[in-house]
Amino acid sequence: MSNRSNSGSAGWPHPIQAVALDMDGLMFDTEPLYYQVGTELLARRGFEFTMQIQQKMMGRPAPEAIAVLISEFQLSDSPTDLQQESDDLYSGLLAGGLVAMPGLFELLEHLENEAIPYAVATSSKRHFAEQMLSSFDLIPRLQFLLTGDDVSQGKPHPEMYLSAADRFQIQPENMLVLEDSENGCLSAADSGACAIAVPGEHTAGHRYDRAFMSIDSLADQRLIQLLAR
Repeated sequence: MSNRSNSGSAGWPHPIQAVALDMDGLMFDTEPLYYQVGTELLARRGFEFTMQIQQKMMGRPAPEAIAVLISEFQLSDSPTDLQQESDDLYSGLLAGGLVAMPGLFELLEHLENEAIPYAVATSSKRHFAEQMLSSFDLIPRLQFLLTGDDVSQGKPHPEMYLSAADRFQIQPENMLVLEDSENGCLSAADSGACAIAVPGEHTAGHRYDRAFMSIDSLADQRLIQLLAR
């Protein structure tokens, strides 16, 4: 078990001993890239990709997201072929550069200064997660990396964050989770963690009823107050 402790912060009744961060749309501005991928995939088949479809896919592991796409448009492609085509498109877009979300590096520096361990828990495939994190040399700074390849049940199922708490060697209620999507917040809340929603333009229409708090960005001072010892 972690030996770090603090008093319950800003209304959360348990000490926060570690932080788990989602990646896509939370750490990096990847949702426009996913939109481009979805747009191209469907344009090749005579269909139009929409934000509503993207929101249904958001936060889910790749196989589940592809299943949503196939179901919505009754596509005849095999999931494997469609996933490979999607991966190829996404790799090409990632090569063009990645933008970090506002406040990310300041938050990570704060966590390090306060000796609060942190990790990434993402539905993305491991090779994409490693590619993105490595582009900012973040992997050595993480306690660990959990990806969609590491769980059998993706978000909104709580397995991802139950696994994260186990890796931190703490109880879920002692873990703060940062998520931008409805599915991610449900996963975190159902694990028992302190789920903090960080909505963006790409999550318009998402509901965060189960989140403990909703903040404007990773630079929101309410987050720092919540993490205060």
